[in-house]
Amino acid sequence: MAGLRLIVGLGNPGADYDRTRHNAGFWFLDELADKAGARLGRDNKLHAETAKVTIAGQTVWLLKPTTFMNKSGQSLAAAWSYYKIAPEETLVAHDDLDLPPGTARLKFDGGHGGQNGLRDIIAHLGHGKFHRLRLGIGHPGDKNLVTPWVLGRPGKEHDLAIRDAVARSVHQVDEMVAGSLDKAMQALHTVPKPPVAKA
Repeated sequence: MAGLRLIVGLGNPGADYDRTRHNAGFWFLDELADKAGARLGRDNKLHAETAKVTIAGQTVWLLKPTTFMNKSGQSLAAAWSYYKIAPEETLVAHDDLDLPPGTARLKFDGGHGGQNGLRDIIAHLGHGKFHRLRLGIGHPGDKNLVTPWVLGRPGKEHDLAIRDAVARSVHQVDEMVAGSLDKAMQALHTVPKPPVAKA
């Protein structure tokens, strides 16, 4: 399987959204940049903050859109065109309501599952053929509470669980970039199920 050349974290820009559940993709990208010793810099033509890093001997671009979540596709479309990178060589990290906090799952292709960033990326692309890192944030239990839930900051236990999933995911990035996505998937998916924590 081909490796990765572009790694994207989804979220909303600005201090108001910092550390919110919806920004789990940003949590991941920030930690990955930190581990790689990279500083993200603003790139207006890509509507993003970017950094060029070397992972597993490969050149990889990190991308953090500066658009709001529901306009994420604008940044990715620009990056794919500018860097001449295929969607299949891309990993998009995002929050996922359908997974409990502390869970990280890799998948390729599929729909958007109601995630607005993915919805816009798929709308720009016309298909869903890119890799996703799904970071669980849990569900409030009522669809009417979803918006305040995703835009809110998690309580201590959930925060620690999401941070743990992010750290385990960052630890597998070398395998992902090298093209061993199945190996990374197995490592992430076989972690013992986290205990149900309070929000």
